[in-house]
Amino acid sequence: MEETINQVLFLLKGVWKYRWHAVIVAWAIAIAGWVRVYTLPDDYQASARVFVDTQSILKPLMAGMTTLPNVEQQVSIMSRTLLSRPNVEKVMRMVDLDIRAKTPKEKEELLNDLMKQIRIVGTGRDDIYTLSYSDENPRVAKDVVQALLTIFVEGSFGDKKNDSDKAIQFLDEQIKNYETKLVAAENALKDFKIKHSGSLPQGGDYGTQVQAASDALNQARLDLREAEQARNAIQTQIYGNGTGPNGAVAVNPELDARILTLQKNLDTMRMQFTEQHPDIISTKRLIKQLETQKAEEAKTAKPGGDRGASYSPMLQQLNVSLSTAEARVASMRARVDEYTTRYDRLKAQSVNGPELETQLAQLNRDYQVNKENYSQLVARRESARLSGDLSNTTDMVKFRVVDPPTVPLTPAGPNRLRLASLVFVGALIAGIAIALLMSQLRPTYLSQHGLRESTGLPILGSVSMNWTDHERAKRKRSFYAFGASLAVLITLYAGVMARMLLTT
Repeated sequence: MEETINQVLFLLKGVWKYRWHAVIVAWAIAIAGWVRVYTLPDDYQASARVFVDTQSILKPLMAGMTTLPNVEQQVSIMSRTLLSRPNVEKVMRMVDLDIRAKTPKEKEELLNDLMKQIRIVGTGRDDIYTLSYSDENPRVAKDVVQALLTIFVEGSFGDKKNDSDKAIQFLDEQIKNYETKLVAAENALKDFKIKHSGSLPQGGDYGTQVQAASDALNQARLDLREAEQARNAIQTQIYGNGTGPNGAVAVNPELDARILTLQKNLDTMRMQFTEQHPDIISTKRLIKQLETQKAEEAKTAKPGGDRGASYSPMLQQLNVSLSTAEARVASMRARVDEYTTRYDRLKAQSVNGPELETQLAQLNRDYQVNKENYSQLVARRESARLSGDLSNTTDMVKFRVVDPPTVPLTPAGPNRLRLASLVFVGALIAGIAIALLMSQLRPTYLSQHGLRESTGLPILGSVSMNWTDHERAKRKRSFYAFGASLAVLITLYAGVMARMLLTT
């Protein structure tokens, strides 16, 4: 600790020895600095605050109908890109600052200075943006802020109309292409249907239609057999004992049983096989032979003995029923023949039917794909047009100027009081630093201890200074002059501060 104190005292003694150098440097720096501070031009600052209202009633109303523009993002991007070179050059032209620059270099310097002086401060939470600019001319400062405010408001929507027009133009081109494809697909589908109008399935594919025709044919055959059985029953009641209409024997129970059994077997086989199956063909041939045999026996049968029975009222009523049954049997046979024809035709068409169905399905698929794409493109074109109109409308976002820019009446800078104080403090520090530097460049040992520490040699003795009266008076005058110089410097600093305070 004692060593540190001795070192500090050594430095202070060195500074004291070159005190007049410190005073001269402090005076020179202070005078030059105060003159520079006093001659600095006034700096006028203009500012404006604008509130961006992005909560429009159109948002909930248009939601789901089109793509809503992200106005918050647009405003945020515009605030960050407002100080781009094109925008600043536009501000220079709007305020006529470009006429100050005579050469490209001067224009570049003016552009850089303008970009440094402009300040944009935004609060994302409140959507309030502050634009400010400082200049020597208060009118220029106000005009620059006004130009920035105009660019900020107009720039938030400037390019959206062009983007929307380009999108609509692209969609129009795609719609024309798909319209051509859709017309071609419609014509191809129409020509195919006209060419194969009689071969195309109606109400389903060929497999379904063949199965339906087979079911209808089997049902018609079943109805025919029921009608025949009903007719035979009526005949039995009319001609009793198996006699026919001329009195011949017409009923053979054994043949009837065999025919009924064969018809049941034929119905069962038709549910499993087609009409060309050998079992079905042989069964049908056997049934036909039995029915022929039955008819032959009826022709050769002897007539019965009771001819008066034909005049019975009940017999007449049974004859009417028999006529109705015969008509129903004829009707059922016609239906069976028609269903058989349909079934055979569908079976013949089913050979080429799947290929036609495949071609028709492909044509329908191409048509549906082109139709869906065409409809979507038309809908999106309208959505893009509506989105472009929303982007350019002033109702989606509103700019409210909270504080409009005005011509500043009092300068905002420079802060001469602070600068003058900094110059004074800097002058004192510079003076002390110069004195300390001189003491290090031209060292003087002010004590035996310092000399012994520096040389490492023993000190045998020292000679003290014996001051005369003239030297004492000279030293006293030097002290007074040094104090007076410091006092005058401090007084001059106070006067400068008072002067600047009055002019502020």
